[in-house]
Amino acid sequence: MTGARVVITGAGAFSPCGAGADALWAAARDGVSAIGEIKFDAIPNQLVTQAAAVAPALYEAHKNGARARLQDRVTGFALIAAEEAARQAGLGPDDYGEGFGVIVGSGFGGAETLDTNYVKFAENALGTGTPRMDPMSIPKIMSNAAASWISMTYGARGPVYCNSTACSSASQSIGLAYQLIKAGVIDRCFTGGTEACVVPGVFRAWEILRVLSPDACRPFSADRNGMLLGEGAGILVLETLEAARARGAEPIAEIVGYGTTSDAGDLLRPDPGGAAASMARALADAGLQPSEIGYVNAHGTATVANDLSETQAMRQVFGEAFDALAVSSTKPVHGHALGAAGALETIITLRALTDGLAPPSGNFNSLDPAIGFEPVHGEARPIDTAYCLTNSFAFGGINASLILGSAARL
Repeated sequence: MTGARVVITGAGAFSPCGAGADALWAAARDGVSAIGEIKFDAIPNQLVTQAAAVAPALYEAHKNGARARLQDRVTGFALIAAEEAARQAGLGPDDYGEGFGVIVGSGFGGAETLDTNYVKFAENALGTGTPRMDPMSIPKIMSNAAASWISMTYGARGPVYCNSTACSSASQSIGLAYQLIKAGVIDRCFTGGTEACVVPGVFRAWEILRVLSPDACRPFSADRNGMLLGEGAGILVLETLEAARARGAEPIAEIVGYGTTSDAGDLLRPDPGGAAASMARALADAGLQPSEIGYVNAHGTATVANDLSETQAMRQVFGEAFDALAVSSTKPVHGHALGAAGALETIITLRALTDGLAPPSGNFNSLDPAIGFEPVHGEARPIDTAYCLTNSFAFGGINASLILGSAARL
């Protein structure tokens, strides 16, 4: 796909690791996990007691301007991240308008609002109480609420989209923003993902699906036994290289390739062929050889099926180059943030590229013969590369891969 060059000029994050992209990167780089104990009074027989949740005090300290009457936490998280991204990009009032889009994904939307009001409805129906349901539930629950609030906050009057494609929501949002800017449809875009899903109903639903670990998230390790939930938001500012230079903005990196595919197979079981095709399309879009990629931020959920499938896909794509490739999953640090996962991990990949460090996979204990490789683990590994790739693979067989290129090449 030919067209304008698309650069990242701002990145913002709000996660269990803290407020800001720096906090997220420091935790990932140093392997400091934000996963901790969590117990819900509403789940008396709770089996899994760990998640990476945004602490209420952290949110209270940073939700400047949040409107609790009209906004679920999922929107508040996104607005905090967008503010940081806009600040780093150096955007001013004249930089918004009709050429500025907003594409922010979310898997659940306003999960807390939905959960709270289902409980109130049930209590009312059972006659155990007379709680009044929130009359503003619908505008708070809507999956597009975060994208719309960012648009309204900054006066971005270009197209607004909300991809809701489970764990690929954020990566597909970034990829779509890249494509629209490259094609000349818009000049700039806020893009990424947000999720505020560590609430009793959602947590219980994941628990009974039996994909959550009872003790730790261990991607690619022989003793891996499941993922752990996370939440948060990651927002990027993308724009054409020409537009960035015209206003004197300094690009952080370039998005050089994007690929997305569907397995068109099983709803829950991943297909290595679909994941391989996604990475191959991203490489073809970037015009790169597999050997030019120096680091892969893997989807790496630590479920038995995903890690094996993703490894098979990477071997198929990278061939002999795979043995020298630095690969890691940072989900042991920030949890699996579902619709926000791809955004948080793209920001980590961005910093891996700019800082020349591949962050470690936490809790790796031993080589799985079925996988046959060890991810970066223990501590961050120096990398000398101009290109990094990040993967997001979702239930529904939806795959998305993004390739970032060093700003030094521009």
